[in-house]
Amino acid sequence: MSSKSLLVELFAEELPPKALKKLGEAFCAVLAASLKSQGLAGENATVTAFATPRRLAAHVTQVQERAADKAVQQKLVPVSIGLDAQGQATPVLLKKLAALGADASVVSKLTRAVDGKAETLFLDMQVPGITLAEGLQKALDEALQKLPIPKVMTYQEADGWSPVKFVRPAHRLVALHGESVVPITALALKADRITEGHRFESKVKTISVRSADSYAAQLEQEGAVIGSFAARRASIETQLQAQGKAQGLTPIDDAALLDEVTSLVELPNVLMCQFEAEFLAVPQECLILTMKQNQKYFPLLDAHGKLTNKFLLVSNIHPADASAVIGGNERVVRPRLADAKFFFDQDRKKTLEARLPGLDKVVYHQKLGTQGERSLRVRTIARALGEQLGGASLAAQADRAAQLAKADLLCEMVGEFPELQGIMGGYYALHDGEPREIAEAVEDHYKPRFAGDQLPRNQAGIAVALADKMETLVGMFGIGQVPTGDKDPFALRRHALGVIRMLLERELPLQLDALIALCVPAFGQLISDPSAPLQDFVFDRLASALKDQGYTPQEIDAVLSLRPQRLAEIPRRLAAVRAFAALPEATALAAANKRIGNILKKSEAPASPQLDAGLLLEAPEQALATALAAVRRTSTPLFEAGDYQGALRECAALRGPVDSFFDTVMVNAEDPALRQNRLTLLAQLHALMNRTADLARLAT
Repeated sequence: MSSKSLLVELFAEELPPKALKKLGEAFCAVLAASLKSQGLAGENATVTAFATPRRLAAHVTQVQERAADKAVQQKLVPVSIGLDAQGQATPVLLKKLAALGADASVVSKLTRAVDGKAETLFLDMQVPGITLAEGLQKALDEALQKLPIPKVMTYQEADGWSPVKFVRPAHRLVALHGESVVPITALALKADRITEGHRFESKVKTISVRSADSYAAQLEQEGAVIGSFAARRASIETQLQAQGKAQGLTPIDDAALLDEVTSLVELPNVLMCQFEAEFLAVPQECLILTMKQNQKYFPLLDAHGKLTNKFLLVSNIHPADASAVIGGNERVVRPRLADAKFFFDQDRKKTLEARLPGLDKVVYHQKLGTQGERSLRVRTIARALGEQLGGASLAAQADRAAQLAKADLLCEMVGEFPELQGIMGGYYALHDGEPREIAEAVEDHYKPRFAGDQLPRNQAGIAVALADKMETLVGMFGIGQVPTGDKDPFALRRHALGVIRMLLERELPLQLDALIALCVPAFGQLISDPSAPLQDFVFDRLASALKDQGYTPQEIDAVLSLRPQRLAEIPRRLAAVRAFAALPEATALAAANKRIGNILKKSEAPASPQLDAGLLLEAPEQALATALAAVRRTSTPLFEAGDYQGALRECAALRGPVDSFFDTVMVNAEDPALRQNRLTLLAQLHALMNRTADLARLAT
């Protein structure tokens, strides 16, 4: 049976731009997967997604008109029910066969097989393959049902009465198998071969698609539409880079903005614009944000990363003279930039410190008080952390930065653009005459805001950022507001990862349990002690982060099972475990360590604190005790100095004595004193080997 390409297109009113990429990918993926599962499309079929502001489409190669017939074995009834004593079909069996389109003539051809505990009758059948019209209808229905629609819209069919629900009103449906229309329906539309092109640039009002394979070319040549989202995005990116390069400038790198703009245009045309240089006196973060967020423009940066007064717009039309388009957009952006300048000028008329009383009027959380109360808690924690990390001088810096950190929440600029909180605080702190270290700490105290974000630049910033994140974690866990499933309204996972990154990457000499304990008193009676669940949460996030860095689950489990409280040590412990696992002695020692752990768990009495050398009767246990003492002498200084790799390497010398001990010595001796002493020897061995990591977790 010959195969042909299939095209399905749903033409609608403008689809939501922030959702278009996912809508296009999901529509194509589900449709193709359904066709493959029904045997209508080959497993190696090429699947191409199309998504423009007004259409979702899928092109699939190697699609059959009818799926191949399938041989299936249909379960009927147990033999004891289907056949009587003479082996004749019972009414129950005949009724079952009739429901399947068969009769008594097939009884002799039935097969028997044990199903569960009973012998059962089965009918071997040839099921006709599904037709493309039936299978595509099913696939399209499934694709529409599974679309990740952000918000469903209800509208009426052409009759003006019957309701239809979809993301936007749909107007046309195209379904072509090769050159033939496939008779399917969706959203009150019947499939045809007619679609539409660009609203303004199309050469024709409607496009009659000749075949599935001519779709993309016709759409571009006749309709002036680049149907592929990826191709359109690449075109925009190429034009942005070319226009920027021509001016010696670089367009800002923003993948989300690029995706959104790709979803807004069908035939992109990148144009150069500019605004008055006087606006550059406003912090560039403000100007960049308003241009990106409100106008969907691409600001241009110079070689030093500084904003210039030039920007790029992505137009959806290609006029011979683009001056009107450029002039219109330059006029539109001017009021936006003027607003930003106004906010900036107004905010600087009042110092950050003068705004602090206003924080007492802003509710943070009904159980945790106001932003003013929260600010005092952050300040208390930051001051204590500063004292630990750098003495009185750093404590004073952290205290002042924490005092001012939340004041910009009351500024007009942050009210307009919440994304600028912290950033504007840094600018205003400098304007108020605060030292640069304080201003940087104020600006950085939300960092890291996301994966890959930079850490605070100075120690005061580290102290305040740690205090801010720990206050949130301790407070929310203390009132039981913990993340559940995908719900994390207070971004506690992100806060925990921020704490982890600072502790690890700055190698801070802080213990996690002590850090939590330091924060709890700042809340007074507002919370319950969250230490245990919060530690579990932090270690769980740490395990996920380490897995993303390439460590194996066994390596992570071996180290984190010991709950090392100084997180800065963990990378060195992991490196030591990896190096140890590469030693020839590692497998045997890990297995022995696991065996020792099991023996100690099963022992009725705990091991004695001291080993009695007089009770070491057999040569192998004497040799093990001697080797253990020697390894303890050489490995302990290495362990205490943080050379975990060296400490574990010393343990490799124990393999021979350990193997010999287990080969010849009976641990559970009949003599209680002898048994107790051998358990003590194993307990000391177990403790020594597992100081860096639980080596038993490496055993397969």
